[in-house]
Amino acid sequence: MANDTFSPIRDFAPARTLPHPSDRLSEIRKKARIFRERMLNGPSAVFYKTVDLVRVPYPTKYGLLNAFSLPVPMMHILNRLYVVQFKSKGKLKTLLFSPSDIEANGETPFFKRLSGSFGPLEPIGKKFLAPILSTVEDALKAIGLKPEQIDYISYDHLHTQDLRKWLGTSNRPAYFPNAKLLIMEQEWISTGGLIGPQLDWYCPQGIEGISPKKIVMLKGDTMLGDGVALIATPGHTEGNHSLVVRTEEGVLVSSENGVSADNYAPLSSRIPGVRKYAKNTEMEVVLNGNTLEGALNQYISMVQEKEIAGPSKRNPEFFNVVPSSELTHYWGFPGISPTFTFGPLEFGKVVV
Repeated sequence: MANDTFSPIRDFAPARTLPHPSDRLSEIRKKARIFRERMLNGPSAVFYKTVDLVRVPYPTKYGLLNAFSLPVPMMHILNRLYVVQFKSKGKLKTLLFSPSDIEANGETPFFKRLSGSFGPLEPIGKKFLAPILSTVEDALKAIGLKPEQIDYISYDHLHTQDLRKWLGTSNRPAYFPNAKLLIMEQEWISTGGLIGPQLDWYCPQGIEGISPKKIVMLKGDTMLGDGVALIATPGHTEGNHSLVVRTEEGVLVSSENGVSADNYAPLSSRIPGVRKYAKNTEMEVVLNGNTLEGALNQYISMVQEKEIAGPSKRNPEFFNVVPSSELTHYWGFPGISPTFTFGPLEFGKVVV
């Protein structure tokens, strides 16, 4: 479904078709820097805020693919909600990026199996492994937004997501009655026909029964409005995309291609093994690799993300990439902490 308030971005798609991976990477890097300057010279979003929702365990062998050197099997990643308001053709729009239905998402096979391994101690185990910090509903109440004010929801990809509560089905009213899902066409198509390597990470029936009228399928890189874009960054999944927002702190980019600032600047990392791995392999970034649907594409996408974001003003050794699920320190998983993290972010003033 098209939307005439959105504008296609033409910068990147041709670079993805070049025959040599080195040429693809070089061209994407060049175009990303040009796009970053254009974003910096344009207007900022009206409002940008992150809200911490839930911490969940995640295998270190995935989050820091091949790079982590200690025998610590799990890390803790923090899932965040992003609340973004922007002007589109003069009209205010409100986007929720990565709004997780925490209870329903627990049916994702990988996490359900992990939770079930505690047996009779499952309730205690859940509180230990996956402490809930907030919910989408409570976050919006605290901000002062009502469900009917949400125009769009989006996710960098649909791993673990159950959308039925938010968008409704034929026998279930939508929590966000006016919201539509913004998604890359290939991600929607893929989610409807999964195979073995993908099945562990998608929530069963997570999109079942949702009206097509609620779905806005994007063909590629899209400018949503002033200071806000969704950029196709395939690799982690076939239809992965990244949220790009112009703020007073520069351009912020979010996806789950990487799970920490360290993934995007491994030579600056103090996580055991990461810097050595990057030096030995000449890997510019470290993939988040639970499915490896397209590792070369993911590598190029991560370089694209960090070049669009540019260096962080808070720590110029790292980039303005704020992972949608980010590695955080947790006492239960000693020996692995990020070198740098942004923490809660808020720019502008919400319009209610």
